[in-house]
Amino acid sequence: MKTKFLFRKDRPNFMLKYTLLFLTVHDKNPQERLVQMIVDCLQEGGVIIYPTDTIYGLGCDIFNQKAIEKICTLKNVKPEKAQLSFICSDLSHLSDYAKAIPTPVYRILREYLPGPYTFILPASKQVPKILKSKKSTIGLRIPDNKIAMAIIQKLGHPILSATLPDTEEIEAYTDPETIYEIFKNQVDMVIDGGIGGIRPSTIIDFTEAEPVLIREGLGPWENIV
Repeated sequence: MKTKFLFRKDRPNFMLKYTLLFLTVHDKNPQERLVQMIVDCLQEGGVIIYPTDTIYGLGCDIFNQKAIEKICTLKNVKPEKAQLSFICSDLSHLSDYAKAIPTPVYRILREYLPGPYTFILPASKQVPKILKSKKSTIGLRIPDNKIAMAIIQKLGHPILSATLPDTEEIEAYTDPETIYEIFKNQVDMVIDGGIGGIRPSTIIDFTEAEPVLIREGLGPWENIV
């Protein structure tokens, strides 16, 4: 598969440095040079579409407000209603972005992550205000995907994640080349990590005494309860 080049007339300075919009990355051994290109894009405020262990998603740096607002505009929602999540590389990020959680909950997270689950937890003060819901919660996820993990590890902190808009087109979103054709004028980089899935992560709310299923996806709910 050939890499596509696209020069953006609306952002000439950006594309002088980053001429690659469609980037093919090895799904088992992500090339360090390409991972660095993705991280550079994120640090410059870019919005990417990248693979996970479930479906392709939108991503940006959690500390770049303009990039967050761009994702929300793409989804036509306000940030506090956008169901945005943090994609983490390991559970060490829990202490940074989530308040202290009970030991039984931590054991569940440790058992099922990395995996196709998003866990809603009480947000800590380190979570940017724009990302907190009205209940001051945040979704945390660790996908079992080497490309996503390589990006986060190189960046040094989690990336923001959101589903692609118009979820009724989910089957079209499995092919990264099709995704590129749909979103090439709306995002800064599309990362080809192979054919994606059609089922999103299972979302479980752990902010109450008992877990609550918010969305059933690829991760079996019965495993948790």
